[in-house]
Amino acid sequence: MNRKIPYDQGLIAIVLALLGFGLIMVFSTSAPVSRELYGSQIAIFARQLIAMAIGMTGLMITMKIDYRLYQRLPVVCLLLGISFLLLVYVLLTPVNHGTQRWLDLGPVNFQPSELAKLAVIVFTSYYLVRKKEYLNSISRGLLPYLTVVGTIILLVLKGPDLGTALSITITAVFLMFIGGVRYRYFLALAVPILPALYFLVIRVPYRLNRVLAFLDPEKDPLGMSYQIRQSLIAVGSGGWNGLGFAQGKQKLFFLPEPHTDFIYAVVGEELGFFGCLTMLLLFSLLFWRGVRISLRADSPFGTFLGLGIVSMISFQALINMSVALSLLPTKGLPLPFISVGGSSLVVMLSSVGILLNISRQGSDGGDSESWIKRTINA
Repeated sequence: MNRKIPYDQGLIAIVLALLGFGLIMVFSTSAPVSRELYGSQIAIFARQLIAMAIGMTGLMITMKIDYRLYQRLPVVCLLLGISFLLLVYVLLTPVNHGTQRWLDLGPVNFQPSELAKLAVIVFTSYYLVRKKEYLNSISRGLLPYLTVVGTIILLVLKGPDLGTALSITITAVFLMFIGGVRYRYFLALAVPILPALYFLVIRVPYRLNRVLAFLDPEKDPLGMSYQIRQSLIAVGSGGWNGLGFAQGKQKLFFLPEPHTDFIYAVVGEELGFFGCLTMLLLFSLLFWRGVRISLRADSPFGTFLGLGIVSMISFQALINMSVALSLLPTKGLPLPFISVGGSSLVVMLSSVGILLNISRQGSDGGDSESWIKRTINA
């Protein structure tokens, strides 16, 4: 066992800052919706506090568990098995608002696809280490991996939840890329993926409308372009300094989902350009800190696991903020640590706990370049 070093204090500070930022904005954005749905302005905020408490408990537990435990095959199979069973189970439940994504646990709901994100990261990290010599073999390396991960992605898509499926896919591709899979295999994967996207997007009316609204936000302003136009109005009306905390107008039933998918737009309206920039800076610092921890891990598995976690958080944050600014078509992914979403918050905080344990087991400095080479090439 290597000498223990302190948990990464910088990462802890960044995550706490994001959580604090998130609580402030959830309190502001959720009040009108909460009053309309539950008769109380703080009902949604209270639920977010409970989710945060559960998530922080998960963080404190996972930061104490040696991350090498996740490299054991029984643990990997357990995570994949639980994710698989839960994803299948929710597909057997009644359709709710056109979806089958939620596991009803009485007072709370849980979205199994959030756990699936972490399970795929753990499995991919394990696979990159244990099957490194077979990664560029189709029959012995890529096909078994694609079968497992593809099954999880298909179950998530069946939800239907294209956003989470894309999030899992992007993270898996990123890890396989840095793990050494040859370029030509990624190009080959595009052959079946492109037709699949055609049937998943172009042939599905509401998704096609989102793409058309992205391409021309001025078209049908009261119809398919309404959501993104309201988001842009919110961001634009904030200017440099914003209208002031809790002074935003778009959350008053003009902007749909202001406390979830489009909370970043309300940040722009109430806190202005500097508020948006502050949030972007915090996520950039989290990415930098997470990569730093990962590259100083004491094993290749720790490096892949850490990079998978930080890429999952960063990609999702980037997609959410880009959607609010009309840089990407509308897609329902919560902003990590910020927007309302109990399942996402619990899994994200538990994942940060794993990252903190990696920092505890890693190197406290030294020749970073040679360390990277030793880790990736091990």
